[in-house]
Amino acid sequence: MRLRHAGGRTVHLGYCTNVHPAEEFAGILAQLDRYAVPVRTALGTDLLGLGLWLAAPVAAELAADPQARRRLRTELAVRGLEVVTLNGFPYAAFQAPVVKGAVYQPDWTTRQRLEYTLNLARVLADLLPEDADRGSISTLPLAWRTPWDGDRAEQARRRLDQLAAGLAAVERDTGRTIRVGFEPEPGCVIESSAQAVTALSGTDPERLGVCLDLAHLACAWEEPTAALDRLATAGVPVVKVQVSAALEAIDPAADPEALRRWVEPRFLHQTRTAGCAAALDPADPRWAADDLDLALDAGLPGPWRVHYHVPLHAPPEPPLNATLPVLRAALAALFTAAEAGCDHLDVETYTWGVLPAARRPDTDAELAAGIAAELAFARDELVALGLTPTETVSA
Repeated sequence: MRLRHAGGRTVHLGYCTNVHPAEEFAGILAQLDRYAVPVRTALGTDLLGLGLWLAAPVAAELAADPQARRRLRTELAVRGLEVVTLNGFPYAAFQAPVVKGAVYQPDWTTRQRLEYTLNLARVLADLLPEDADRGSISTLPLAWRTPWDGDRAEQARRRLDQLAAGLAAVERDTGRTIRVGFEPEPGCVIESSAQAVTALSGTDPERLGVCLDLAHLACAWEEPTAALDRLATAGVPVVKVQVSAALEAIDPAADPEALRRWVEPRFLHQTRTAGCAAALDPADPRWAADDLDLALDAGLPGPWRVHYHVPLHAPPEPPLNATLPVLRAALAALFTAAEAGCDHLDVETYTWGVLPAARRPDTDAELAAGIAAELAFARDELVALGLTPTETVSA
């Protein structure tokens, strides 16, 4: 979907397809009909944006085959779908039975991560609608925080310099600008906006910036306006926003069984207490745990925010909450100014398949309906801030 900001910029809103498991070309095409088209139909819009996730093998295949890229672009267009952003965080197997810390490998100390991201940039340059200002790719926040030392930091900095040079080469070859956003996440080298400023200081601000995930921002207990001001002051652009909400427990000790129902084996659910907000090390075990079951076992003091993306339109039952106030404050800070603070937005609830059983969709139709409801929620929040939906036929 597209919306117009009062400042004149087109804002693209879509949903991230890392919620779907397909990792080969045929499966990706099949999931367009299985999920994306029903979502677009439910929303009653003639154009739906996808934040496409392409696993590393299919990204390499498409980057090497211009004909395959043209076919993918055509298959998207005939279904009323468009792509201005790719999710390049998971390298592969993101919907495997157990993912946990494997999602952070390979990290930005490696050539594999660089090659994957540049392959995505080559693909995206050919998928972009003709009237899109630019494309974006989200990626992991350098690496998991351990092991990390000066040598690994220097390796990562060299990769980022190579990435900026590679993106410039893509622009020379195609005429399309692609930017990469590093996504602060609990437990990683970049967890907070301050850490993002430190890590990205001196990199190319025309091509490198942050992907601001609003669930992660909430888990860091950051105030959205202050975080955005910090990034802007440092000249670090917000390349992309993931419109998401985290799980919150004001008094986890009062009803631990309510939280136990959310413990599951696939993804990490890093948990942070309010104490991490003022901490030099937000992952200090006095106020942080690397998974929800660990937080419960440790008896961390409340309140908690848990890295568990919950459906935007369907907050959990009391005594649990969703961090929707943080989401709304961030969107207001981004879109009530004279100019839009970002133009690429993804709804990224990848956890539908691991929600507690009573909240989990049982069929493809139920999943599509849930994704459509989330997108409608996000659209309505943006409209309430003054953005105007536009009806557009894909290029």
